[in-house]
Amino acid sequence: MSLPGMQAPVGAGGIRQWLSKFMVSVVALVLALVVISLSVGSSLPGASLRAYLTTGARGGSKNNTAADFLLSTRVFQGDQEPLHGTVNSSEASLVTREDDRNMPVPVATGTCDLYRGEWFFDSSGPLYTNNSCPLITKTQNCQANGRPDKGYENWRWKPEKCILPRFDARKFLELMRGKTLAFVGDSVARNQMESLLCILWQVDTPVNNGTKRMQKWIFRSTSTTIIRIWSSWLVHRSVEAVEFAPQGLDKVFLDIPDETFMELLPSFDVLVLSSGHWFAKRSAYILNANVVGGQLWWPREAGNMQMNNVDGFAVSVETCLTAVAMNPNFKGIAVLRTYSPDHYEGGAWNTNGSCTGKVKPLDEVVRNGFTNTMYEKQVAGFKKVVQNSGEHGSKLKLMDITEPFSSRVDGHPGPYRSADPNKKTQRGPDGRPPPQDCLHWCMPGPVDTWNEMLFETIKRELAG
Repeated sequence: MSLPGMQAPVGAGGIRQWLSKFMVSVVALVLALVVISLSVGSSLPGASLRAYLTTGARGGSKNNTAADFLLSTRVFQGDQEPLHGTVNSSEASLVTREDDRNMPVPVATGTCDLYRGEWFFDSSGPLYTNNSCPLITKTQNCQANGRPDKGYENWRWKPEKCILPRFDARKFLELMRGKTLAFVGDSVARNQMESLLCILWQVDTPVNNGTKRMQKWIFRSTSTTIIRIWSSWLVHRSVEAVEFAPQGLDKVFLDIPDETFMELLPSFDVLVLSSGHWFAKRSAYILNANVVGGQLWWPREAGNMQMNNVDGFAVSVETCLTAVAMNPNFKGIAVLRTYSPDHYEGGAWNTNGSCTGKVKPLDEVVRNGFTNTMYEKQVAGFKKVVQNSGEHGSKLKLMDITEPFSSRVDGHPGPYRSADPNKKTQRGPDGRPPPQDCLHWCMPGPVDTWNEMLFETIKRELAG
C-alpha cells in the first residue's frame, strides 16, 4: 500500500528511499491535522500552531509530540534580541524572543479565568535577576542573602483554559503610555510594585521623582508613571485619643477612607489596592466616632467588643471600595488584589513560625483558617460594593491571587532576610527555627506572576 502519488519502489535501496519519503509525508499529514483541529475546535481560542506547540515545549503540556520538538527547536535556538539596560547576557531568561512578542497568544480575553490552574516548572527562568535590578528591598533579595536554591524562581502559572503570557515589558509600557499606575497598601504592595519596576527596568531605566508622601518612578520612553502610597489599612488612621482608647495607640477609622490616596485618586488610570495584614497589629477600631473593638488591645472595664479584627477588615474593604467606585472624578479602574497568603508553620511570625527548607510548591494546599476567613470577607465586600454601586461598579476588578499562591510555600525569604554571613538558617538544638519572613516574597519569585496577572487585567480593560 502507498500514499496517493507515491509508488512503492523495488529493491532494498529503493525501499529505504520510499520509507524516508513515507515518514516525511506522515509528519506533514500530522502537522496538517493539528492545524485543522486548532482552527476548528481548539479549546484555546485564538491559538496558532506555533503558540500551541511552543506552550507544550515550555512545560504546559504533558503529551509532547515530535511536532513539539521540531517547532520548539527552531523557536528557542534563535531569533533572540537582548534587552536594554543592565542585563547579564549569559542569563537566557533575560532575553526577549521575537517569536514570543509576535506570536498570537491564546488568551480568551474577558472570559478566561486567570486564577484557576496549576504551577509548572519553566526552565527559561525569571524575568530578571537580583543582579539586573537595583531596586530590590534587601530583605527580599534572597539570592544575595545566601539562599542556596533557585528553583522557586522558575515556576510559572498556567490557567486551565488559556495561557498567561510571559510579561512583555515593552508592550506594557506602550499600553500604559502617558498613564499612571498606583499601588496602595502595605509592605506587600511595595513587594509587588518593586517586582513590576524590576521587570520594566530590563527595557527602560526610570527616573525617581518620589517624595516623602509617595514613591514615584517615571519611564520616560512612554511617560508611564508608577506610584506607591503607603496605607496600612486603606482607611483613616490616627494616634490621637478617642474615648477610652489612649493617645499613641493606632486608631483605625473603619468608615473613613484614607485621604492619603483618595486626594490623588482622580490622577490614577490604574489603582491596585491591597490590605489585611495590618489587622493583626495592635490597634483600636473606630466606627461612627465610637470605639467598637480592637486587636491585641481591649480594656476589661469596657465590656464586650462589638467588632473583632476580621469584622473590622470587612468594614474597611467596603468603605474603601465604595469611596473609589463612587468618586465622580475617578475615570480609571481599581484592582483589588486579594489577601496574600503567608506560610508560617508551627506558629505565627512572632511565635516561632517557620517556612525553612521549602523548595517547591505544595502538591495540595494546606488550608489556613485565618487566611481563608480574611479572603472570604474581602471577596464578599468586593461583590457587595460592585452590586451596590450600579454602573460605577464596573470600575472595580478583582485580582484573585489567594488560592493560586497558597501553594507557593517555597517563595518566601524564610531565614534569608539579610546578607549577614553569620545569620542562623537552621533550627537550633532546642528545635526552634531562626527568625524568618514567610509573608513577603523573594525577588525574583512568585510575586512576578502577580504582575503578569495584573497586565492581563489591564489589557482586558484598556486594549478592549
